Amino acid sequence: MSYRAKPADGVAWVTGASSGIGRGVALELARRGFEVYGTARRAKELQDLAAEAKGLTGSIAAMPMDVTDRAGMATTFAAIEARRPIALAFLNAGSWFDDPPGDYGGDAFQKTFDLNVLGVANGLNPVMKAMRARKQGQIAIVGSLAGYGGLPNNGPYGPSKAAVISMAVGAKFLADQDNVNIQIINPGYVRTPLTDPRDNPKPFLMDCDAACKKIVDGLETGGFEVHFPKRLSMFLKTMNHLPYSWYFALLKRGLPKAKD
Repeated sequence: MSYRAKPADGVAWVTGASSGIGRGVALELARRGFEVYGTARRAKELQDLAAEAKGLTGSIAAMPMDVTDRAGMATTFAAIEARRPIALAFLNAGSWFDDPPGDYGGDAFQKTFDLNVLGVANGLNPVMKAMRARKQGQIAIVGSLAGYGGLPNNGPYGPSKAAVISMAVGAKFLADQDNVNIQIINPGYVRTPLTDPRDNPKPFLMDCDAACKKIVDGLETGGFEVHFPKRLSMFLKTMNHLPYSWYFALLKRGLPKAKD
């Protein structure tokens, strides 16, 4: 059975912890006894999160940092490891940026990939080295069902999550050799500050707290991929096995027209 981090083994490191899924998972891990270090750019929100965790079985400490700063992430990692080893890394930081109409593939792609892909790599690099050296660790990378295949009106977000899924698959081949458990977390639509302002259809929209409990349950017992809601994830998995001519025809029939 793959290694599963326990509070006695070390701390949990959560990136993107100031809001949404990162915030919810940090709290859920603290409820289950973990000493959590939360990383995000917004120091005030992290301090509020740490205060909210007081009284839980575990704790949350604020470690403000921009995940796109590779050197800064290495320094943050080293500062946490100097206190206790990181047993669980939850690499979650991400967002969605839009280009103006008619500018598909513009600056928003750069910003999105810098954060959603390179931001993950900047955390994965130091933590995976340390875990492989000590032959123990668990790393969960947050992707999305949007990364399964191209979707209309998805801008750079879906392609960035496809890259993250591929990153997790590739890393697993190396990690398995050294008792390091790599997982990919692929949620569907979850009610967060990222999804709330958007007017696109959100089938099977989930409450954030319920989604975070499901994620942490998956960290404890799930396989390589934790994906939900199953009705949506299995539909999209099936769609991506179809010939492209069928795929385009079915999605064009069931989804709004792609915007310029």
